[in-house]
Parts: sequence; structure tokens; C-alpha cells
Amino acid sequence: MDRPLVAYEDNHLLIVEKPAGWLVQRDETGDRTLTDWATAYIRKKYKKPGNVFCQPCHRLDRPVSGLIVFARTSKGLERMNRLFRDDEITKTYLTIVDGTPSKDADTLVHWLEKDERKNLTRAYGKQKGKSKRSELSYQLIASHGRVSLLRVQPKTGRPHQIRVQMKSLNCPIKGDLKYGYSKPNQDKSIDLHAFRLDFVHPVKKEPVSIISKPKWPDFEAFIDELD
Repeated sequence: MDRPLVAYEDNHLLIVEKPAGWLVQRDETGDRTLTDWATAYIRKKYKKPGNVFCQPCHRLDRPVSGLIVFARTSKGLERMNRLFRDDEITKTYLTIVDGTPSKDADTLVHWLEKDERKNLTRAYGKQKGKSKRSELSYQLIASHGRVSLLRVQPKTGRPHQIRVQMKSLNCPIKGDLKYGYSKPNQDKSIDLHAFRLDFVHPVKKEPVSIISKPKWPDFEAFIDELD
């Protein structure tokens, strides 16, 4: 399994490139998490004894790779949580999907409801039960054979949102058996990557833009040109 990499660091925040297959926080498996790794990194680098404050501000599913923000202070955590809650962070993903969307760019709106018991999210065309409105925009970057590279910007942050909305587009994400792709990736990842984060630093009040590029050989030339 690949190792995490530090993409950004200051006194308040630590942004880490999460490899596919890593949990962000502990679950029933008891496997080592990205939070464990980040905490150990801070403890070792700064020679901090005892407990180290290092808390994730958001999540990525285990098979998803890309950027995760950790707060190194309680002030940083409170203010970053507010930015995420108030949609003041622009999140951009890259994904490889089956087929090619009928439109090169579009905005998708669904109402999503997660079945916690099955760990599965369902998408509806209108409000149903406890479903929540969910929106994302996508842009086609390139196609190669049977698959396409998309840039995706979710406007909301629902569980499995991009995965189920791509399925609803009849373009499931490569490797994502849960949401309709035909076969798994060899490493059990799915081709969904948190590519870029843009926000105003919650303490320094300076713009922050961080990019992490996935290693997908079929689209390497296109990804290299993205910013």
C-alpha cells in the first residue's frame, strides 16, 4: 500500500495526500488510520510528548484517494469545520468513469438517502423520506477507450455522493462495484481522487490552494496539464 504524503503544513493545519485503501478514522476493523499516521508524524517531527492534537476536518471513503485536511489546534478545527459547513471550501475531484456522459458538462441534482445498515446511498429524482438535496457539477476532460476522465465539483457533501450520482448518470466510477462498475481494481481502490482544495485560511486569512494529482497512466498527459 502507498504511504501518505504531506501536501501542506503550518501551525494550525496539516493537509495529507491519502492513498486509496487507508481509513481516515478507526472503524470496526481496527486497521491503522490516516489520523494515526498524521498524529505520529506531528509527534515525531516536533518531538511532542504525550497527547497530540490532530483531528480530521472531513472524510474520504476508504477506497478513495486524495487530499484530507487535519486541524492541529482546536481553533483550527472549529474554524475549518465552519468553512466546510458553510460551503466556503471549493472541493475538486478527478474520476475515471465507465463510458462517456451524454453532455460534456452538466450540473446534477438528486435527493440522496443513505442506508446505514447496508452502507449504501440511494439517489432519487425528487424528495423522498429523509433524503437530502445533493448537487454537483462535472466537466469531461478526456475519453480513452471505454472510459472517461471527469473533473467534479460537489456543491454538497453527502455520503457516497459522487459515487451514486455518477451511477445515476449511467457512468459508474471505475472499480466501484458497490455503485455499478463491472469489475474491481486490483488494489480494491476506486478511481476517485480528491484533486484540489481552495479556501481562505481560517486563522491566517490568506488564500490556500492545494493540488494532488493521481497516477492514472491512461490519462497522465491530461492530468499533468490540469491546475
